[in-house]
Amino acid sequence: MLKRKEKILCHIKKNGFGIEIGPSHAPIAPKKEGYQVHILDHMNREQLVEKFRPHNVSLENIEEVDFVWNGEHYSQLTGKVKFYDWVIASHVLEHTPDFIGFLNECDSIMKDDAVISLAIPDKRYCFDHFRPATGISKIIDSHFRKDKMHTAGTVAEYFLNIVHMNGKIAWDCGSHGIYNFRHSLEEARSEIERVKNTKEYIDVHSWVFTPHSFRLMIHDLYCLGFIPFQELSFFSTVGCEFFVTLGRKGKGLAHSRIEMLKKIESEISSPSYLMAWLIFLKKYLTPLK
Repeated sequence: MLKRKEKILCHIKKNGFGIEIGPSHAPIAPKKEGYQVHILDHMNREQLVEKFRPHNVSLENIEEVDFVWNGEHYSQLTGKVKFYDWVIASHVLEHTPDFIGFLNECDSIMKDDAVISLAIPDKRYCFDHFRPATGISKIIDSHFRKDKMHTAGTVAEYFLNIVHMNGKIAWDCGSHGIYNFRHSLEEARSEIERVKNTKEYIDVHSWVFTPHSFRLMIHDLYCLGFIPFQELSFFSTVGCEFFVTLGRKGKGLAHSRIEMLKKIESEISSPSYLMAWLIFLKKYLTPLK
């Protein structure tokens, strides 16, 4: 059985040149292990060290940041066009205001035979547990708007609905316990006003998936001409995350759309998922105040 890192690196050529986006304190393909890699993040190394200092993580793992991103096109920021053999983005895509735009930005700096390796949180086993899986309308609309920040609606959904289980923000399929909201109604109202009044980026999960809802999303966006990538490989959920590698040479899904929709339905109607909902509703089945 492949380990987490092996799944993410299964299509990565170590002798190729890559870029890792937003690795913070946990790079998958670090320079110290011999990878020819550039790091793209929203802060430089010194700033990241200060950000993560209170979080009891290994600060020495934070890489020197080659490109500090401030909203530029990736090709403009890096000075590279169709240059990289691979891109790694672990727990990054769900934070982006423009899902389609992010993938196309990656494509702009990737060779035609390059791959993009993604680790994605499974909503069933993290704080997004009770949020609805993202539909394609929201993703397409955000792209046409060229969103650079999360909308007030996204912020509302996030702050109203995210939970922890037994104090944890992520767990696995065998976990059981008590769910509690992480934020109050007052906090939700405050963050919505913040978006409306300041127009600033608030870091939340915009996109929420189960494994098969993500796979079908990629398939549909490709078939509709929004992205150039198809699925190269997929590894189902372990812990709170699943893994997908995409590329222009991917062969896509082996199942029909109807079969995929049935798989999605089974993911969100599994006994453990339904039991979690029942426990949650029993606790919170009172009028909102």
